[in-house]
Amino acid sequence: MSKFLITGGNPLHGPITASGNKNAALKLLPACLLTDQAVVLHNIPNIQDVQNTILILRDLGVEVTDLGSGSWRVHAQNVNKTELDSLLASRTRASFVFAGPMLGRLKQVQLPVPGGDVIGGRPLDTHVQAFRCLGVQVEYERRGLFDMRATELRGADMLLAEASVTATENTIMAAVLAKGVTVINNAASEPHVRDLCDFLNQLGAYIEGGGTNRLIIRGVEQLKGGEFTIGADFMEVGSFIGATAVTGGEVRIKNADPKNLGMMRLVYEKLGVHWLDDGDDIVVPASQPMRIESAVGGRVPQIKPMPWPGFPPDLMSIAVVIATQSIGSILLHDWMYESRFFFIDNLVFMGARIVLCDPHRVLVQGPSRLYASPHGVPSPDIRAGMSMVLAALCAEGTSTIHNIQQIDRGYENIESKLQALGAQIERVD
Repeated sequence: MSKFLITGGNPLHGPITASGNKNAALKLLPACLLTDQAVVLHNIPNIQDVQNTILILRDLGVEVTDLGSGSWRVHAQNVNKTELDSLLASRTRASFVFAGPMLGRLKQVQLPVPGGDVIGGRPLDTHVQAFRCLGVQVEYERRGLFDMRATELRGADMLLAEASVTATENTIMAAVLAKGVTVINNAASEPHVRDLCDFLNQLGAYIEGGGTNRLIIRGVEQLKGGEFTIGADFMEVGSFIGATAVTGGEVRIKNADPKNLGMMRLVYEKLGVHWLDDGDDIVVPASQPMRIESAVGGRVPQIKPMPWPGFPPDLMSIAVVIATQSIGSILLHDWMYESRFFFIDNLVFMGARIVLCDPHRVLVQGPSRLYASPHGVPSPDIRAGMSMVLAALCAEGTSTIHNIQQIDRGYENIESKLQALGAQIERVD
């Protein structure tokens, strides 16, 4: 196991380039199963979840070639099995999105309950509901294995029980080769869902409404090969904006896709954090107000995550750390995941003034002077782990952060990027 040693107090300065969208990469790679022709994907981040997804593809018989610089060639000419390896699938939540393309290509798949972050209940009911609408028989065995099969996939007009990102993506991938027309109402509309729709359309699919909550998919006989570049990871961008602000630095984030940062800007401004757009880049200046804006009437303001275009739930942990360094009080309410804030006790140990009201809500009073945790704090999940990195960057002394393979699952070469900006961070095995 590896750990980070981070000495705080160094403002971040300089340029970095945003990595490719993790959530897009983890869906576009399985989507390559829908065609027997070669596909080239660019801007794929070098993270653990991507590496694990590639292992799953190779285990299925797919030829996956590293072209260098974040580009991969995927050729699913042969798919020689219909059951996902249970050990590989258990390592990542994204393994469940293999269901859609496997059903589209082979009309059957057997896969286990997926792994991933422990941030609360993440039911799969919406996936199952959508697959059944398309004519899929879904059986769940007690040993934790889903058996899905269909004689043929038939288009349907469906209303998703929730605007689930992965359920939307799974349904899209199953529907593109189904017979007839599929209409998905209450679809998720995140940038990575839009990337998936654009990618499949380039391969010959017929999807209308990408980026909206209503998708119309006209099934086609087959898809061809192609080439596609995924967009920036706005979760990483939001994390580096936060790291720059709490350390008092100034950073230019290149290829940041500012068009996807609108709601993030509104929420971060509530925390006293601003940035400037410069073409495809953004610049986070050193002169930050770092003062929490009161709500109308002087009430304590509140931050909540919402489905896109709302504030992303994955940035709630980052917002907590920013709030500890801003003047004022704010309530953060993550109604989606009941275990999101279970890393808060580590921040309190470092000196943060935070009240964990219940599993979903925390009240933060800032600014707090943070002190290093030399005995170590864990990385319980990807975003909480990155949040502890932010806390360590602005704390006095040297902190130890354990279980950093969780951070590696979602952030590409994180210590190298931070070192290039002047952070004192070291990976120790």
